[in-house]
Amino acid sequence: MKTMTCTQLGGACETEFHAETFEEMAAMSKNHGMEMREDPAHQEAMQKMMELMQDSDAMAKWFAERQEAFEALPEDS
Repeated sequence: MKTMTCTQLGGACETEFHAETFEEMAAMSKNHGMEMREDPAHQEAMQKMMELMQDSDAMAKWFAERQEAFEALPEDS
């Protein structure tokens, strides 16, 4: 199990997510974003993500960087 924050995943707060895989982590982050969609800071982060998604190369690079960061994290105690 590893831990990342909303901010580490491109979001706007320090809410922690705990997951075994990066795919699980990404899904938790996405769900959190949907729950926080009325929050102005999260709206801004989601807008940046939407803009990033317009460029498939940039999105792939962003995703790969976050996945590498996840893989580099130590396992939770």
